Amino acid sequence: MSLKNIYTEDVQYVSPETKLSEVAKLMETHDCGSILVAQNDKLTGVITDRAIVIRCVSQSKDPSSMMADDCKTSEVLYCFADDDPEEVLDNMAQNKVKRLPVLNNDQDKRLVGIVSFGDLSAACDHKEVSGKAMDEIRRAA
Repeated sequence: MSLKNIYTEDVQYVSPETKLSEVAKLMETHDCGSILVAQNDKLTGVITDRAIVIRCVSQSKDPSSMMADDCKTSEVLYCFADDDPEEVLDNMAQNKVKRLPVLNNDQDKRLVGIVSFGDLSAACDHKEVSGKAMDEIRRAA
């Protein structure tokens, strides 16, 4: 089994030139704490609500004058559409993350979706594996 039938294709992302105030509005609209940054379907980073607070608000910067590229974290964990779901679930647990961007393959690395812990937990249907993984993720919170 691969991630192909598990991940969500409708992923929210912005371009590097998007104003930070617009990124925050998207987070509010979609009730999420992070937005991916991509250009031409290539993942270039991620912006979290925490990053906006630390890199903008706490430094008294104006979010309407800052761009997504000014606030993003460039090093983003990801997985591939043909990865094994249980391995991705283990990877999420080890890195204490609840979501991973999904890329098409190792050569193109085009953003095709996002997969959540809940998606994987339901698909793997292994309570012991998903319970252990969730415990790891909860400890990080």
